[in-house]
Amino acid sequence: MIRSLAVATAAVAVAAGGSASGSTAAATSAAAAAQAPRVSMRAGGITGMPALETDVLAAINTLRRSRGLVPLRASVPLATAAREHSLSLAERGVFDHASPNGSPFWKRLAAKYRQHGGRLWRVGENLAWAAPELNAQRALELWLKSPPHRENLFRPGWREIGLGAVHALAAPGVYGGSDVTILTADFGFRR
Repeated sequence: MIRSLAVATAAVAVAAGGSASGSTAAATSAAAAAQAPRVSMRAGGITGMPALETDVLAAINTLRRSRGLVPLRASVPLATAAREHSLSLAERGVFDHASPNGSPFWKRLAAKYRQHGGRLWRVGENLAWAAPELNAQRALELWLKSPPHRENLFRPGWREIGLGAVHALAAPGVYGGSDVTILTADFGFRR
């Protein structure tokens, strides 16, 4: 049974001075997503879900290709940020883009996904949760029903993505003690 979904989505663009643009050579395969560092899952019955992350990446790229958009490359820095955020949401029992200290999501992402001396940097984020489980198809269905989420999925400028999925047993707070799956999708572009 689906008990909730993310209605929150966010995007930010930051322009900065700099010289020539660089390019990131992130791999496009699911293997690259699997190689990203795993968030250590702490006590309390929280486990990472790398198979869901891989499935969501494939589903998003299939959807983007059907619209004539470039597929997204798996980004280790964005995946690290996404996994850490999903873990934090599960541990704290909250569902929000803001970091535990209240800072906006883009500051959390900037710490992991740096500009590399380029002039242009953009990030966006989609969140979803369901009880007890969430699969790639259901996550996309939920996001496609929400205009801000849909906009993030189909933003032509995105080039990279990081996904973080966790399953938490008896999650506290807004999850009401239910077993839940939480998914963070962090989108990025830098040049």
